[in-house]
Order: sequence, then C-alpha cells, then structure tokens
Amino acid sequence: MSEEPILPIPNLKIPEWNFHLASPKLEHLHETARAELLKAIEVDEMAPYYKLISSGSSPVLPLDDELLKKMEEANEKKLKEFKEKLVEAEKTEGDTEVSDILRAKAMYLTKIGDKEKAIPALNTALEKTPGLGSRIDLVLTLTRLGFFYSSPSDINKHLTQAAELIDKGGDWDRRNRLKVYQALYRMSIRDFKKAGELFCDILSTFTATELIDYDTAVLYAVISNILTLRRVDLKKKIIDAPEVIQLFSAVPALSTYTKSLYSCHYATFFTSLSTIETTFLAPSLLLSPHSRYYTREMRILAYNQLLQSYSSLTLESLASAFGVSEEFIDKELARFISSTRLHARIDRVNRVVETTRPELKSGQYDKVIKQGDLLLNNVQRLSKVLY
Repeated sequence: MSEEPILPIPNLKIPEWNFHLASPKLEHLHETARAELLKAIEVDEMAPYYKLISSGSSPVLPLDDELLKKMEEANEKKLKEFKEKLVEAEKTEGDTEVSDILRAKAMYLTKIGDKEKAIPALNTALEKTPGLGSRIDLVLTLTRLGFFYSSPSDINKHLTQAAELIDKGGDWDRRNRLKVYQALYRMSIRDFKKAGELFCDILSTFTATELIDYDTAVLYAVISNILTLRRVDLKKKIIDAPEVIQLFSAVPALSTYTKSLYSCHYATFFTSLSTIETTFLAPSLLLSPHSRYYTREMRILAYNQLLQSYSSLTLESLASAFGVSEEFIDKELARFISSTRLHARIDRVNRVVETTRPELKSGQYDKVIKQGDLLLNNVQRLSKVLY
C-alpha cells in the first residue's frame, strides 16, 4: 500500500467548472460552476491559475486585483519557506529530508496551478527521490497535471513512465490506481473497448479518488461497456454487477438507459440516450468531444440489435419501435446503410427494410485468399534472397 494518502492535487474538478463556464451551451450550469470555481481557487490560493483564466480575450472569471494580490502574497510566503527549509536541509540533513522538501514544494506548485514551475519541480523531485513508491506517485501527479491541462501527449508519456516503474516492483495499490488512469486516458482518446475492460477490472478495488470519485468510475464503466460488450456479457459484467446496481438505484436514468437496450425497449432507450447525452456526456470535459460519436454508435448498435432478429421489417414498425417518425427512420437507416454500418437495404416502394447478413463462408473464403497471397509473396521474396 502507499506510505501516505495520495491527495487530489491538482483539483481535477477545476477544469470541469472552467469548461462549463467556457461553454455557451451549458449556460444552465454557469452559476454553480462560477461559485465552485472561485471557491476552489481561493481555498488552494491558486494565484497563477486565477491570473491565467482571468486574463486574455475571453476570461472565464473577472479579475479581482485584491484577491489576486492576497493569494500571490500567500504563494510567495510559502515558497520562501520551502527555499529556507531546503537550504537548511542541504546543510544539516540527509538525502531523504531533501527529497521530502522537494516533493512538498513540487506538490504545492502543482496545487496552485503554476504549470511552468510545477513540471520542472516535479521532475527535479523525481530525480532526487530514491523510493520506488514515491517516484511512482510523482509520475502519477505529472499524469494528473496532464489531465488538468487536457494534454493527451503528456498523459500518454507519463502513463508509460508509470507503467515501467510499476513493472520494477510497484505494489498492488499503485497497480490498481494505474489502471484507473489508463482507463480514463483510453476514454479520452475514444478507445471505449479498452476503457471498459479496465474499468471492469478496478470497480471492486477502486482507490484512485485523487483522480475521480467512485460513482464516476462506475458511470464510466457503464457508458463504455454498453457500447462494446455483447448482450450476454453486458448482463453479467454490468447489469448484475453489485457496484453498478448500487449506482442504478441512485441514478435511475442510467438504469433505464442500460436495461432498456438489453430488454429491447427501443423507444425508451432512444429517450434515455438523449438524457444520457445532455446529463453526462455534454457537460463532461472528458466525454464532450465524443458525445456525437457515442450517441451515433449507440443508435447503430440498437438498429443492428433489432434488425438481426428479423429478415425484414416495415418502416412503420421500425419507427414505432424506436418512437420516431417514418421519415426520420428512413433517412437515418439510409445514411448508416450507405456507410456500410448496417447490413440491410430499404425497399421504398413497399416501405420495407430487409436485412442482408454477410455470409460467413464468403467472409472466411476471402480471408483465406488474402492470407494465402501474403504467404506466397513472402515465400517468393525469401527464395530470391536464398537463391
């Protein structure tokens, strides 16, 4: 286990509130976001970050000169204390005490949102810290900083670094924490399948509260896995999972969303999908860029699930099943069929949708031919080298 609790530094709720305030479509969240953001900045004395978001052409918060001065003075005082302690430790103490002060200073710079100074301070602390566990914690802090500033390249870099350190002897707790970080990163780059697998792995042993809270981890597990799991696995791994059942009772909309798809209640599913989009996807800094993609893929999943059960269906019955108009279902299916996302064709004369399942034998035959051609080409190249 970790020698000491890992604190939520930097506070990852802050970029969420910042995102809300910067989004005109989320105007209904602005009042709460503004109050919470300002409160968090004051509590953590985040002068550098406050100055950053209160300046420029589109400031998120109005600049209060008196508040800024007060926080800057507090920052200067604290950093002066670290400097004095470090000078004294270098004279009279050992390497352990010096590394402790360097880590504390780096964490403080991270906490107040001074990115330009925090990153080199964390790297310096990493170089001077001998303990493997503490080194992993510092790299995970650098990863959280990447999430704070929405920098995928930094996140990926430090996740790789953390994985390498953990492979050298990281403890069970840190291995599990890393999975949460990896799952969140996978969601951020739209790899819902891998994210879902990782979230399923950590639900019963979740401890990474410095990154996200437990309910959010369960929510992400549901959102990612409903898109990628087969129905039988969805039932076993998500719907019947104790952790998910607990969240379902607290968030009925999520329960309706998941169970309506599994139970083939498509009109209810379409309505609940809209609710999920407006309640959980659009307001999320992490998921908002993927909101349209996700809802489109879920509609395709629902259409496929229904069409696979029949050889043909009338447009009227399809529209009724999904609770939409015939015109809408006609245009929607035509778009997905033309992009080969649905295996069907529309007979507009008879107003019927016919399923056209690709033949398994034909697909296997094509695969064998392609692999055979590749093998022959490799053999020919090899024969030229040998002879």
